[in-house]
Amino acid sequence: MLEKVKYPMGSDPTGKLARSFGVYDEATGFALRGTFIVNPDGVLLNSEVNFYNLGRNIEETLRKINANIHLASLPAEACPAQWKKEGDKTLKPSAAMVGKVSEAMK
Repeated sequence: MLEKVKYPMGSDPTGKLARSFGVYDEATGFALRGTFIVNPDGVLLNSEVNFYNLGRNIEETLRKINANIHLASLPAEACPAQWKKEGDKTLKPSAAMVGKVSEAMK
C-alpha cells in the first residue's frame, strides 16, 4: 500500500526521534502526532502536538512556515492568525497591544 505514495516519507522505527522531541509515549510505544518547524540554524520556531487520532492541517503548517520565513528578516513584527502571505498586515507587538489585537487588525 505505501509503495504508491509519491512523496518522500520518513520513518522512526526505534522511536529515537520521537523521544528527542518529547512525543513518544513509552506506555503505548506510539508517538503523538507532532509537527515541528526548525530553521536552518537548528532553532525550533514552532511545535504542535496532537493526540494520536487528531490530524494536522497542511495549509496551516505552510502558513506558519511562510510566516517564519517572512519574520526572519523582520524580527520586530508579528504575523497574526489571519496572516497568510507577504503583503498581509503584520503587527508590532507592545504592551499597549495586549488584549487589543483584533482592534489593531482593522
